[in-house]
Amino acid sequence: MSTPSGIQTCENKVIKTTCAYCGVGCGIEATVVDEASRTILVRGDQSHAANHGRLCSKGTALADTLGLSERMLFPEQRDNEGHWQQTSWDSAIETIAQGFQSALRDHGPGAIAFYVSGQLLTEDYYVANKLIKGFLGSANIDTNSRLCMASPTVAHKRAFGEDLVPGCYDDFNHADLIVLVGSNTAWCHPIIFQRIKKAKANNPKMKIVVIDPRQTDTCAIADLHLPLASGSDSYLFNGLLVNLANQGKLDFSYLEQHVEGFAAALESAKASTPNIPAVAQACDLTEDQVSRFYQLFSQTDKVMTLYSQGVNQSSSGTDKCNAIINLHLATGRIGKPGMGPLSLTGQPNAMGGREVGGLANQLAAHMDFDPDSIDRVQRFWNAPNMASQAGLKAVDMFDALDRGEIKAIWIMATSPVDTLPNADKVKAALEKCPLVVVSDCVRHTDTTECATLVLPALGWGEKDGTVTNSERRISRQRALLPPPGEAKPDWWIITQVAQKMGYAADFNYKSAADIFAEHARLSTFENNDQGKVRYFSLQGLDALSPTEYDTLNPVQWPLIATDAGLTETPRLFADGLYSTPSRKARMVAVEPRAASNPLDDHFPLVLNTGRIRDQWHTMTRTSLAPQLNNHKAEPFVEVHPDDARIYDIVDGNLVEVSTHFGSMIARAEVTPTQKSGHIFVPMHWTEQLSSRGRVGALVNPAVDPLSGQPESKHTPSRIRPYQPSWYGFLLSQRALNISGLEYVVIIRGQKFYRYELAGEAAIENLPQWSRALLCDNRKDQTEWIEYSDTKRFKYRGARLIKNQLESCLFISPQLDLPARSWLAELFSKGTLDDTERMALLTGKPPKGHQDKGRTICACFGVGENSIIQSIKEKGLTSVAAIGQHLNAGTNCGSCIPELEKILASHK
Repeated sequence: MSTPSGIQTCENKVIKTTCAYCGVGCGIEATVVDEASRTILVRGDQSHAANHGRLCSKGTALADTLGLSERMLFPEQRDNEGHWQQTSWDSAIETIAQGFQSALRDHGPGAIAFYVSGQLLTEDYYVANKLIKGFLGSANIDTNSRLCMASPTVAHKRAFGEDLVPGCYDDFNHADLIVLVGSNTAWCHPIIFQRIKKAKANNPKMKIVVIDPRQTDTCAIADLHLPLASGSDSYLFNGLLVNLANQGKLDFSYLEQHVEGFAAALESAKASTPNIPAVAQACDLTEDQVSRFYQLFSQTDKVMTLYSQGVNQSSSGTDKCNAIINLHLATGRIGKPGMGPLSLTGQPNAMGGREVGGLANQLAAHMDFDPDSIDRVQRFWNAPNMASQAGLKAVDMFDALDRGEIKAIWIMATSPVDTLPNADKVKAALEKCPLVVVSDCVRHTDTTECATLVLPALGWGEKDGTVTNSERRISRQRALLPPPGEAKPDWWIITQVAQKMGYAADFNYKSAADIFAEHARLSTFENNDQGKVRYFSLQGLDALSPTEYDTLNPVQWPLIATDAGLTETPRLFADGLYSTPSRKARMVAVEPRAASNPLDDHFPLVLNTGRIRDQWHTMTRTSLAPQLNNHKAEPFVEVHPDDARIYDIVDGNLVEVSTHFGSMIARAEVTPTQKSGHIFVPMHWTEQLSSRGRVGALVNPAVDPLSGQPESKHTPSRIRPYQPSWYGFLLSQRALNISGLEYVVIIRGQKFYRYELAGEAAIENLPQWSRALLCDNRKDQTEWIEYSDTKRFKYRGARLIKNQLESCLFISPQLDLPARSWLAELFSKGTLDDTERMALLTGKPPKGHQDKGRTICACFGVGENSIIQSIKEKGLTSVAAIGQHLNAGTNCGSCIPELEKILASHK
């Protein structure tokens, strides 16, 4: 079996690569300090146009996520009794090839599916798409990008004729008004947030409007916050279009020359939102709030509208995106510096996946399933079994799996058991599928638990290829370390299966560079044929040598090759020409629709889901970095104080959140920043880290009929107090297997593991239970310090080995347990001193010792108590002073809004 080439590493050499997380696409300079221990140093790449040297807390911590303790290192297959057995690559490849061939032979191309990921590199995506659509005859390949970017994709195609992002990040420096819609940019795209914040500081005229039901940290830089009702965006933007028309602020010259569909779009907008009072009522805003926003938009020429999941994840997400684009087309505010709509991409390569056709309704290279495109791609690929129609989108795909129509599925670099809506149904569907192949770099996920065959793939720091960010900028991800164990690149795994299925000549790639060159050639193949232009073009990159590919600098497509070199295109449509048959843009008539599932007496609250500052997706990577786990350590639910009073919810207590589809347990955070009638739960926790923290199991599976994107922001729900018999927490040097409890959350710390616990059944003998749970084979110099009150069911115990804290357990029937932070710090010490031993069971530091408190700044590990103490003792009066004294807020800046709140409370 051949081995992939092109992966080289080098100690003590600075290697330029790209971050593994969101769609900002930040450049990184990495230095391998010691290859054997997988020790690297990471810093931002100042020469990269996306981030100019800045990294967020997650990117800063990448060096701490490269350990092998959680990695999948060799192929494994379940035997007839369901037990995992290590197998060879040859055997694994043979099993996949035979399984897919059998499904094709017996049931046809509709019986197979690939479910892929925006975590894949473009080269991985390309060969997966080519294999299933061109050679297996099925378009049943979809990606987890369906869950975050499908609605903007369809909206772009409806408006521009092609999936095109018009602007770029440099536009922030030229805009006078930036509207942030459905985006907690401060947490989800921190480097873009910092760039906007800096642009605002440099431009006193700039105004910022945040449109979001929640008052997030992004509002810290807002001049106006519109806490609109969930799902009402189309009313707001339709009303703005009517208002612009009434105020005489439309660009009729631009409309006449470059736009179609204006009259129908305006007529539809007038029908739904004829005036400001109608908008205010539909959006649950005051007329003054609406009027102020409309006035800012109408009086400002250089306007950018940035939008993300709050718009996209809706059963009418495509229409909402088009309602935004309509405004820029109607005013001609597009294609010029500081103007235009900009969709903020969720994943590092969601854009690259769209380029190669990773969605079921795309073919390849921005071509669709029309006869001309099918013929063109078939000839280019020399494809024997070309798919002739769109395949199943994500939710539909797993519904078909549940019905038994799909017999073989290959899941790559994602965990649909956690991230898809109605996730318990997804889990059940996978468990009854005859062949479930999962390629991943992590051995234990909620999805690998449902697999019949698992394959070890390379992770960040080992992969070699390209990604494309939100502004169409292609950057290289480069290998820093050699492949661990038997792990292989995803593209290599796919090509080996293709070769085993009889397509060796068409999948005989030797490196990622070979694949990228073919991808680039397809982008230019018969482009501009008979006047039909595809803006997606990698002209000039289609003949890169391996050395040129290895040294490729970030480039922004479309690319045009000239004698002087490559010309990039920062902004599209400056000439008013679009990728439609008429070369005109299209405004879309938008008729606002309510959410698919209305609230009722049983489920009276809107459940909203999303990301938090320091975690990513299902935490398989970020949870490995202890510094990222202490800002928000447990699954939580944000509740407005009014709702907390109605439903008897107490801040800090456990609650049960339920929907028609499932339930979970989370920690209540009562906050006025949450809109009344709405609750918010993060998406990140899985069964690997939390016994009942998977919010995906609660989310309704309603989808946008055009894009297929799920409505993750609006599920009818209810909330009630969860009252177990007891609460507890446990800290241990070792990872423990704790089962049989209703609430268990695992949090990785610095040299320890933390477990938050709660149980419904009383434990008869707490000291005995504690010893059974915490004891191991080490008996020499083991010492127990404990306190037990049987009548009040209170227990505190600590296990020491050679006077070092090995583990401790605290249990109480009430939530009167001590803070965890000081006890956690003891695991990084050597031996305990006498005062620490005396204070151990109180959980509070002795006099002269500090408890730094909950982490506020993850980049530098600065705790809340340390900040408050410094404010009081040093007389700090500004965030800059806090940064100078403690470093907090001086790296990515994501914690600055929280620092400002602390400062205001304790000045």
